[in-house]
Amino acid sequence: MSTQRVHSAQHTVPVAAPAGVVYGLLADAPRWPALLAPFVHVERIDFDGAEENLRLWHLRHGQVCSALARRVLRPHQRRIEFELQDALLPGAPTSGIWSVAPDGADRCLLTLRHERTAGPWEMSEALETDVKTELTALREAAERWDRLDELLLSFEDSVYVSGSPELVYDFLYRIEDWAEVVPHVERAEVIEDQPGVQATVLHTCDPETGQTLVSEAIRLCFPAAGRIVHKETVTPDPVAAHYGEWYLEPDVTGVRVVSSHHVMLRESAVEAVLGGGALLVDARRYVRDWLGRSSTEALNLARWHAESAVRRLR
Repeated sequence: MSTQRVHSAQHTVPVAAPAGVVYGLLADAPRWPALLAPFVHVERIDFDGAEENLRLWHLRHGQVCSALARRVLRPHQRRIEFELQDALLPGAPTSGIWSVAPDGADRCLLTLRHERTAGPWEMSEALETDVKTELTALREAAERWDRLDELLLSFEDSVYVSGSPELVYDFLYRIEDWAEVVPHVERAEVIEDQPGVQATVLHTCDPETGQTLVSEAIRLCFPAAGRIVHKETVTPDPVAAHYGEWYLEPDVTGVRVVSSHHVMLRESAVEAVLGGGALLVDARRYVRDWLGRSSTEALNLARWHAESAVRRLR
């Protein structure tokens, strides 16, 4: 006799944002790591304009989990149907519907109807808590809709390396060694319980204040693709969320190495960090300079690591 239990529920929350804005946040899944704390990375596998397949990595109770999702987007109805299969919960899919209904000019109702086959160890209360946490995060992100363009920033830095892509990747992967070679890194701690999934703690020095900043992150390493995706789980102010990627673009003579960043600012911390009267534009410049300087420093050292090895072989 089967012991599987099906958990079904419907939740509706009011959101002080236009329905179109809320639907747009739901539809733009690759941007969720900046908006929803549990999501580490979202990869769009394919998308034909209406149906898409996604691979998601997210944190559940401190553990990195991956899942495959199939979604059908219906923008005119502001409705998204989904089916989610978690790799750690085989045979326990989640299916459901997100829908957004206008409730005035700049307000709406966000509804999630979902059905899930719960594992024997899972409690309905825990599933409900996860859902409510996600709804709250979506609402909080959407209610900043009129300032999102100022709060979000994306940028990248790159260098060209006349050397081996494998050596560049090796340097970027071995982050536990950075304290010995990267000037702004004071200490680096790494745990890799799952192959290719690193939990890191970095202690870095702010060059302007001399203050030690502590950040914690999850890194997903894809050596065959020459990619390392990272999402900070503990961020220093004025950063509320930060995710990005190191990726390699090899050619016949070497490799272009890119560091990309996507940041959500914490508006309430801007003046505390930058002084009274500081604005979001000042915080954007500060974060761009600080993260850009740090990643450029690491990029240049990765180049030195790879090109020095080439010179030694000649």
